[in-house]
Amino acid sequence: MGKPKMIITTGVFIFLFSYGNITGSIGEGGSNSGQQDSKTTQTKTKSTQPVSKPVQAKTKTTQTVSKSTQTKAKSAKPVSKSVPAKSKTAQPVSKPEPDTKNIDFGIVTIGVQNWAAANLNVSTFRNGDTIPEAKTSKEWVIAGESGKPAWCYYNNDPAIGLLYGKLYNWFAVNDPRGLAPAGWTLPNDADWAKLINYLGGQGAAGSKMKNTSRWREDNNGTNESGFTGFPGGYRVENGSFLNIGSIGIWWSSAEYNLLSAIDHYLAQNNSAARSNSPKQRGESVRCLRK
Repeated sequence: MGKPKMIITTGVFIFLFSYGNITGSIGEGGSNSGQQDSKTTQTKTKSTQPVSKPVQAKTKTTQTVSKSTQTKAKSAKPVSKSVPAKSKTAQPVSKPEPDTKNIDFGIVTIGVQNWAAANLNVSTFRNGDTIPEAKTSKEWVIAGESGKPAWCYYNNDPAIGLLYGKLYNWFAVNDPRGLAPAGWTLPNDADWAKLINYLGGQGAAGSKMKNTSRWREDNNGTNESGFTGFPGGYRVENGSFLNIGSIGIWWSSAEYNLLSAIDHYLAQNNSAARSNSPKQRGESVRCLRK
């Protein structure tokens, strides 16, 4: 009966020893796996954080693009400024054209000469340069004293100029740019002498050259020559206007001396006279056809 008890005790011991190993394996396995899982979870959580940083970097890249867009918009501004610059450079190119007013004023043939049928009334030289107008007495005096060309209307009245033409100082007559329009010339002293001699000399030529009206005290002429001489008066050196209605006087291109030039005039009598006057004086001009 003693042998069976030992077998039971031995079986119990083997059972308890096996159970302890099984329990330890289970506990250790569960504990270690749990720790590894939590570490793995933390590692995954940490690894997810850097992912958001590239997203921010992309956002900054987008901002950089918008700045470059602004830069392009700013660079577009100078383009609009260059447009007015072109329009400004286009303005100062034009040059005055020659004044064609009264160039086609008709021709009257007297003997072998072809005279203009009216007094000169241009405000530019043949090359297109402007002849200065001197309205005030001061302007007229300054032009004369400095030897510069100038013109005016009698009493500065353009309505008078329509009939009598302009008055020019001799500096305009003698200007190398040419006072006479293209196709015309200014008569010299010999040209005037030829005209007067053809009409019978100084004593008889005046009546034949004077117009049939506009002369004071009924001193009109017959105008049989067709010259149509009006009493346009003149402007003296100090800027005053004199003798409209009683004297018509015309420059020649001939210089008398350093201070004066030769002119020819019609007065109240029937004569056509020759004289010389200061170069600053304003007188009519009659052209000859070349």
